Amino acid sequence: MIEKFGLKRIVKYLCTVAGVSTSGYYNYFSLKSQQRREQREKDDLILKENILKANNHGRNKNKGAKQIKMTLFGEYQINYNLKRIRRVMKKYNIVCEIRRSNPYKKIAKATKEHAVLPNLLNREFKQNTPGKVLLTDITYLYYGKGQKAYLSTIIDGSTNEVLAYHLSSNIKLEIATETLNKLKKNRKVKLDKNALIHSDQGVHYTSPKYQNKVRKLRLNQSMSRRGNCWDNALQESFFGHLKDEVNIKQCGNLCELKREIKSYIRYYNNSRYQWNLKKMTPVQFRSHLQSAA
Repeated sequence: MIEKFGLKRIVKYLCTVAGVSTSGYYNYFSLKSQQRREQREKDDLILKENILKANNHGRNKNKGAKQIKMTLFGEYQINYNLKRIRRVMKKYNIVCEIRRSNPYKKIAKATKEHAVLPNLLNREFKQNTPGKVLLTDITYLYYGKGQKAYLSTIIDGSTNEVLAYHLSSNIKLEIATETLNKLKKNRKVKLDKNALIHSDQGVHYTSPKYQNKVRKLRLNQSMSRRGNCWDNALQESFFGHLKDEVNIKQCGNLCELKREIKSYIRYYNNSRYQWNLKKMTPVQFRSHLQSAA
């Protein structure tokens, strides 16, 4: 049959059946094309190794493509196209687990003496002024064998930097007021004259004692609308990343958990690059904003 119709005619017929052009067929099997594929495979393997190196850098061993890109550039001065990184991660099944949202549940209903304040922030988190917008919230952490702890944080809305935090075995009012004390003691924090602290309507933040302490620090106070987690989305995002990137359950006691949280927050502030901060870390972005002022 091959002799009767000729090899080229058979190739043309098969290409028509397969829906490809004959020129494309011959190009695919050409020496030049094969060499290009071999070189691309070698380049992909090099990128794969670099992706794994970036993924293993720091505490977070489960980075997404954007974190990989920023870490490669920030730590190793290696620059790859984001689409290429995603393609190679998909090719070699380097998967970043997608975290599920875990909205903060209200811990108690405020009593009549507690005051709910208006939402002065209105989601204007990024004002490009360090120390102007402060976001605060509390989350729970399960560790060890069913043990539970609570973490209170204050984050700078312009830089995403954790300015103060307090870890406690209980959720009494002191967890919030002690976080304010630590904010006051942090010498690196320079508050803007119009600084504002924003929270949800949790019982801690509506407390007269807490609100009095806020006033003593000369801060304005703002609260999210009831049941609207987007009004404090930056805090929710930070807690989500922390729970994804810290092996909390391996901690056997509160002291071990405190060491893990301290280590992670140091890493987060100084070494965790963020896409929306011009691919800088929170501390780098703070310096960037201050130098530009």
